[in-house]
Amino acid sequence: MNAPHAPASDDKTTTDFGYQQVPFAEKAARVRAVFESVAGNYNLMNDLMSGGTHRLWKRFALSQTGLRPGGRALDVAGGTGDLAAGMARQVGADGLVVLSDINAAMLQEGRNALTDRGLVANVRYALADAEQLPFADSSYDCVTIGFGLRNITDKAAALRSMTRVLRPGGQLLVLEFSHPVLPGLKPIYDAYSFSVLPWLGKVVAKDEESYRYLAESIRRFPDQDTLLSMMREAGLEQCRYHNLSGGIVALHRGYRL
Repeated sequence: MNAPHAPASDDKTTTDFGYQQVPFAEKAARVRAVFESVAGNYNLMNDLMSGGTHRLWKRFALSQTGLRPGGRALDVAGGTGDLAAGMARQVGADGLVVLSDINAAMLQEGRNALTDRGLVANVRYALADAEQLPFADSSYDCVTIGFGLRNITDKAAALRSMTRVLRPGGQLLVLEFSHPVLPGLKPIYDAYSFSVLPWLGKVVAKDEESYRYLAESIRRFPDQDTLLSMMREAGLEQCRYHNLSGGIVALHRGYRL
């Protein structure tokens, strides 16, 4: 099965929302509505859609943070807080982790999840737009964004904003769905994405359209080398990436020097 294709628009007043073109000013509200709809089932759906593999992808990302006790970290578009929870353990009682998300429903899910895990003393929460993070320059040793960058309207602005709040020597980690590189994987992945994912959304989350958008947003996201170039343009250095699960997911890394 071949995935549907919609050509990218050259109109700078519009942007992708899945395979649709919508006004820049409209995308954030549409994405917010999607995540308000899926927030309550987010973790369950992640487990079902990935067969639990998302936990291994996140574990690998956490193994690359370089955080030490007493460090400061920011998890952007942090969803239900899996990366923030791991970093909170890494920085310990003397450190600080901020979990941020533009969506209040998702942020509340994250707060609830971290509270249930007993992670309260060294975690703070911020309702924040990744394109204009409300934090001082050079505030964090590590910034992460897991499966959130593709939903941001101005990805270049978000990368610049995340770079700005890194301390010199600090690292940005971008964990995101990417483009399969393993021979023969793409048609299987396309069939799964455009048949199984919407069906799971319909049956489990009662929201087929939101999960169809999420599948489409993955296909419209830049490939590994394009994202690498975008990170360099944002001011990051020593940029590289690791393909996971045959390129279905990639972890991109870069430092503010």
